[in-house]
Amino acid sequence: MPAAPSSFTPSLFQTTGIPAIMGVVNVTPDSFSDGGHFFAPDEAVAHAVQLVGEGADLLDIGGESTRPGSDPVSAEEERRRVVPVIQALRDRFPDLPLSIDTSKASVAQAALRAGADIVNDVLAGQGDLEMLSVVADHGCGYIMMHMQGKPKTMQEEPVYEDVVGDVCMFFEKRIQTALEAGIPGTHLALDPGIGFGKLLEHNLELMRELPRLKELGLPLLLGVSRKRWIGELTGREVEHRLAGSLAGAIACMVRGATMIRVHDVAETRDALSVAHAILGGEHGKG
Repeated sequence: MPAAPSSFTPSLFQTTGIPAIMGVVNVTPDSFSDGGHFFAPDEAVAHAVQLVGEGADLLDIGGESTRPGSDPVSAEEERRRVVPVIQALRDRFPDLPLSIDTSKASVAQAALRAGADIVNDVLAGQGDLEMLSVVADHGCGYIMMHMQGKPKTMQEEPVYEDVVGDVCMFFEKRIQTALEAGIPGTHLALDPGIGFGKLLEHNLELMRELPRLKELGLPLLLGVSRKRWIGELTGREVEHRLAGSLAGAIACMVRGATMIRVHDVAETRDALSVAHAILGGEHGKG
C-alpha cells in the first residue's frame, strides 16, 4: 500500500510571536506526570479537546512512556493505544496539527495514515532503521530529539565532556542522515531532550545555550514541563511544579525556542503572552 500523503507544511514549524504550544496527550498507564489519567481513548480525546480549548497550537499523542526507568511496549500495543485517538481528533479538528510521539516506524506509519502530520521521535531515527524512510515517504514533519542512553537507564550515569557541543555534534550527524534519506530540511525540527540522559547541570547548560543550537538553522522544540530538574531546584513533587514549568517555558522562549511542549496549556499561554508583551517581541535573540 502506498504511503498516504501528509498534510504537513513547513509553516507548521515556523512561528511568529510566542512559541507554538504543543499540548501533551499521553495515552499511557505509566507516564511520569499523568500516566493512567487519560488511558482510555475517549478520556484521551476529551483531554485533547480541553487542551485545544485552552489554546494548544498542536497536539502530541503518545502511547509509550519514556520517563526514566520506563519499560518499552510492543508496537502492536502502541498502535492500539494511539490510532483511535488520532482518528477521532483528525475527524473533530480537520486543520489541527497532530504529532505522533513514537520511535517505532510501524507506529509512525499507522499514525500518519490515521491523520498525524508530524513524527516526534525521541531516538532521532536511531531506534528503528525504517523510521527515516517512513517519514520521507509520507512527507511529514519530523522532530529529532537527543537522548543519551535509553529511558530504562538514561539517568543512571549520564556523562558529557561538553553537553552543548556534544548535542550539537549529534544533531549535525542526524540532520545529514535525515537529508540523505530524502527528508527536506524544511520538514525537520530539533529537541535537545531536557531530562533525557542529563543531570541538572546538563539541562541548565542546554537551556542557557539554546542560541548555539539555533545556529544549526532548524526550529527548536523544548519540553520542560513538570520535569525532574524542576523538582531538584524547588523540592516540589511533580503535581506541584506548575510555577517552575512556567518559568522554564519563559526562559526557553527568551533563549529562542520555537515550540514548547507542555501539560498545562492555558497557564503556559498566559505566561508566554505576558512575557512576550513585556519584552516587546524581543526574545530568541541569544
